[in-house]
Amino acid sequence: MDLRYPAEAESFRAEVRSFLGDHRGDAGELDIDAWRRVLYEHRYLGLSWPREYGGGGRSKLEQVVLAEEFARAGMPTGAPHDNFGIKMVGNTLLRWGTEEQRHRFLPRILAGDDRWCQGYSEPNAGSDLAALTTRAERDGDEWVIDGQKIWTSLARDASWIFLLARTDPDEPGHRGISFLLCPMDQAGIDVRPIEMLNHEREFCEVFFDGARTAADNVVGDVGGGWAVAMTLLGHERGEEAATNPILFRAEFDRLVALARDYGRDRDPVVRDALAWCFTRVETMRALGYRILTQYLRDGELGAAASISKLYWSEYHQRVSELAMQIMGPAGLVPTGTRPYRNVRTDAPHAPNSTASWTNVFLLNARAGTVYAGSSEIQRNILGESVLGLPKEPRV
Repeated sequence: MDLRYPAEAESFRAEVRSFLGDHRGDAGELDIDAWRRVLYEHRYLGLSWPREYGGGGRSKLEQVVLAEEFARAGMPTGAPHDNFGIKMVGNTLLRWGTEEQRHRFLPRILAGDDRWCQGYSEPNAGSDLAALTTRAERDGDEWVIDGQKIWTSLARDASWIFLLARTDPDEPGHRGISFLLCPMDQAGIDVRPIEMLNHEREFCEVFFDGARTAADNVVGDVGGGWAVAMTLLGHERGEEAATNPILFRAEFDRLVALARDYGRDRDPVVRDALAWCFTRVETMRALGYRILTQYLRDGELGAAASISKLYWSEYHQRVSELAMQIMGPAGLVPTGTRPYRNVRTDAPHAPNSTASWTNVFLLNARAGTVYAGSSEIQRNILGESVLGLPKEPRV
């Protein structure tokens, strides 16, 4: 199997590496919005989007190369809201949007004029999105939206939200759901931040009480929003097939350094666990090539998205558990200090603090098997769509 990229992709890789070399200082000195402007000016945002919408006009493979090189360099590819604006709704509009929607929204997304958030989860409809109860009714040339979304990241700063709402209450399950674009700055929307255990307020509840959006702000067919939503999730995970193995390998290297720092690198139990982690990262890399091939060929992932999500989220819990095991009681103290005498305080791995691993394990990795589709849901998808097992009975 020849895993080499074609010459034109490697030529672009050299261009990206040169750019990163020239601007490495900028990424550290500029705030994220200023750094984002640098990327925008070089057309590195929306790299594979057509130039008529403000994109770079490059290929999907070159988009993957860009993501790989930024991941290796540890450089951000944009601001946090770009995950929702560019990667999710922007790519979805390229697939399902009308020409008017593309010309209206895509340039503003790239320029940073609009910031987006995602309205999927509800209090009684998390991973099982088909159980959502938010509804939208047609009123002349507008949709009127009532309901509630929860765990909506970055909603406080968003100017638009893309959401799923039931537009036909007589249709069961996935049918009768529409994909809507709705402005956030209006009296019918109330955003309430949720304070987490770490005191961050990234997640929000969003309440819709007669909120309105234009009738032509439906993406895809009315009642056909489920297919649009699944396309969006595929875009969310497409680049991850290339970048996750890079990021998890870098994390593994930090884990090995952590074991050395705590004097556990000769412990046979720890060494065996580290070997397990290494094989899983290498498996993730091989799986990534397979998923990436499908993504570049078809533009969508289908069941492969569930394989990727299931694999990395469950692995990440195991590797973070190992970090906590290595640190012992020190891992329960989320500070940068190392209070135990057997820990090398002069180690050259300053970022490898108890704080970073505690945050990863206690406040992040635990949620990985729940958000963006729980492990149970992913297994159901794979059982039904890949193995051909009977569909789970729905009440």
